[in-house]
Amino acid sequence: MRITLVHPCIGRRPGQKYIRTWQMEPLPAATLAGLTPRDVEVRFYDDRMETIPFDEPTDLVALSVETYTAKRAYQIASEYRRRRVPVVMGGFHAALCPDEVARYADAVVIGEAELTWPRVVDDARHGRLQKCYRQETRPSLAGLRPDRSIFRGKRYLPIGLVEAGRGCHFKCDFCAVQTVFESTQTRRPVDDILEELSRMKHEKKLFFFVDDNITSNLAQAKEFFRALIPLGLRWVSQSSINAAHDEEFLDLLVRSGCQGVLIGFESLNPSNLKAMNKVFNTQRGGFEKALANLRRHRIRVYGTFIFGYDSDTPESFDPTVAFAQEHGFYIAAFNHLTPFPGTPLYQRLVAENRMLYETWWLDDRYSYNRIPFQPRGMEPDTLQRGCVAARRRFYSWPSILRRGLDPVNRSNGFMWRNFYLINALHRNDVSLRDHYPLGDEAWQGTLLPAQ
Repeated sequence: MRITLVHPCIGRRPGQKYIRTWQMEPLPAATLAGLTPRDVEVRFYDDRMETIPFDEPTDLVALSVETYTAKRAYQIASEYRRRRVPVVMGGFHAALCPDEVARYADAVVIGEAELTWPRVVDDARHGRLQKCYRQETRPSLAGLRPDRSIFRGKRYLPIGLVEAGRGCHFKCDFCAVQTVFESTQTRRPVDDILEELSRMKHEKKLFFFVDDNITSNLAQAKEFFRALIPLGLRWVSQSSINAAHDEEFLDLLVRSGCQGVLIGFESLNPSNLKAMNKVFNTQRGGFEKALANLRRHRIRVYGTFIFGYDSDTPESFDPTVAFAQEHGFYIAAFNHLTPFPGTPLYQRLVAENRMLYETWWLDDRYSYNRIPFQPRGMEPDTLQRGCVAARRRFYSWPSILRRGLDPVNRSNGFMWRNFYLINALHRNDVSLRDHYPLGDEAWQGTLLPAQ
């Protein structure tokens, strides 16, 4: 049996190279490859960096679909299904919009794949593929072994992606993670992660634990960090800011090799944080105290901010950029609010008749960075331009040079050497991302509905 795994891109402009910062290893594809029986031939194609050979013989095609890649995924599925090759789709968007995904797939996997994927393969092998495979409960992640051999020969960013846990206990109202996993988290056994890292540590100089929130369960996180110390790795991950008030946690971060954390600050406005259900961001001294603690331990910060909540106005952008610059953030993101389907935010905006596109991710009028809803405090175009201007200001050369001289950012030679390259990549992306198409603009086909 032959299975083809495809990672869809967000979209494509004819004649333009794909955005480099979006080209990290697609861990879901490696996870599926690792779950596939050994007697099955697996081929993998990354739509972001290579042409998909649609006419190559295969028995089943599998795509993991995110909301931003849904339009392109349906184009790819239509090409295969037109050639009478069955297509199965899973991923976050399949969990959020199963009926929509089912319109373009022969089979849909709803939920996590650890228990369902082997059954999908067996059913396809015997010609009894079902329309829907639903995983109702959270499966154990014990024994999970991603097969990274499928990445050989592909030019990804030189960062090793590893999953230590999945999900988050918080209930932020804009977050699709809490919607899909119902505010729960599962973690892999520490020994499984250490074994995976030991196999990879001679190939990668920096690891990214892709957990939705590596500190969601602080006690388990500390146990994991203690186990990491002997490996001598460099790593980064995503963390909620409340963990920055725990001294033992901060000490273990440093000793285990943490080089920086991505923290969702989201907003400097307490009213916005309350609307997001993120009031924990302001507890125990708030941002200033948490950042002082991180700075004392020389932990770099990747800060993310969201604009477009009801208390935001055109005056919200400049103070936020100044805040990120004053605190010497290693990098930062200034994004507009995105209502992902199924989230409390999306449901509220629909109920208030504020969505500008019924399904923005499929609408031909929509493109990346366009605002899909009507904000209260400004016009959609004002919100869009404000986010782009914030990125331009933060990634201006004077800002990059000032932040590069920050004592925390230059406290480690490896991270300082890469600081300027990473910031230059983000600077270049500011204009590339604006109005980037969802789906391949050169595609001339029509979406083929499933029977």
